[in-house]
Amino acid sequence: MKFLAILLLCGAVRAASLHYWVQPCADPESRCRPGDSELAEWALAAWQAASDGKLTLEKTAAMEEAHIRIYWATANQGLYGEARPILVKGVRGAEVYVLPGIVPAGESDTLLRDAIVYLTCLHETGHALGLPHTAKFADIMYSFQYGGDIAEYFDRYRRSLTTRGDIRKHSGMSDEDRKRLGEVLGASRVKP
Repeated sequence: MKFLAILLLCGAVRAASLHYWVQPCADPESRCRPGDSELAEWALAAWQAASDGKLTLEKTAAMEEAHIRIYWATANQGLYGEARPILVKGVRGAEVYVLPGIVPAGESDTLLRDAIVYLTCLHETGHALGLPHTAKFADIMYSFQYGGDIAEYFDRYRRSLTTRGDIRKHSGMSDEDRKRLGEVLGASRVKP
């Protein structure tokens, strides 16, 4: 697994409005499913809700206009999730890569699969908004480089869900994640 900790959009967040684009599910090698785009949008909506009105994330059909661009990775890319910096009309942004086909061997729980895709989108778009990794297992920005039980990390979130729609009700963020987002947004408004 590769997780890239980058502080990307501190300058862009000053505008309080960012555009995002999600790649359509067209490449069968990515094992993307049509509903995965919705999971990515739910992750962005969760960050917007956590911002207490300081951040607006708007979908755009024009990829070149998007500050945050979500792509569905394939297994041969060697990625689980990653955020890479880009510049969009002078504003720092991020290309976010998410591998949607990862599930534990022998696992057939589609809700667990959706939970993993959602949480990966949430984690990587957190980087796009300027949040670094943490060492706290409860945080969405937690990095497995600190150890921890990967299966339990996803299973504990899965246990909070009964239906796919429950993902919208359970953001997957800790209070610390929300606090750090507020700090990033607050700092970006002060700095030139």
